[in-house]
Amino acid sequence: MSTQLRDEIRQTKPFASAEQEAFLSIGRTWAVLDHAFAEALKPYRLTPTQYNVLRILRGAGEEGLCRGEVMERMIARVPDATRLLDRMEAAGWIERTRSTADRRFVTTRITEEGLELLDELDEPVLALHRKHFDGVPNQDLRTLVELLAEVRKDV
Repeated sequence: MSTQLRDEIRQTKPFASAEQEAFLSIGRTWAVLDHAFAEALKPYRLTPTQYNVLRILRGAGEEGLCRGEVMERMIARVPDATRLLDRMEAAGWIERTRSTADRRFVTTRITEEGLELLDELDEPVLALHRKHFDGVPNQDLRTLVELLAEVRKDV
């Protein structure tokens, strides 16, 4: 087994299994990438979770989505979606409209300000992703994506 992760986390004993090492390696990689992403978004007063919501709503177009649909599409689940959307609405990035036919149904849409913010971030975010995976051949990235999908399929 590789010692690279063991060295990074200063673990002196071997991992109990290849599965344990893979699990911890995925978690460690996500933590490193997520931290770098959060740091890159800080100047925009935006968190990775908020960025994810904006991308989802941009993809939804004019129709928007209800809160539940937004949360189903999130990369990582959040415990208090309503407060998250409240903060984003207060920032002017999204708007919510209550249905007149069914007052329980609220549609969330990205605002022009939210679209402008994403447009401004598109290139820097793409550059950051390229930097993180620089040196990894495209075929290896495709293999990684497929392997991770295989791991997620039965979870």
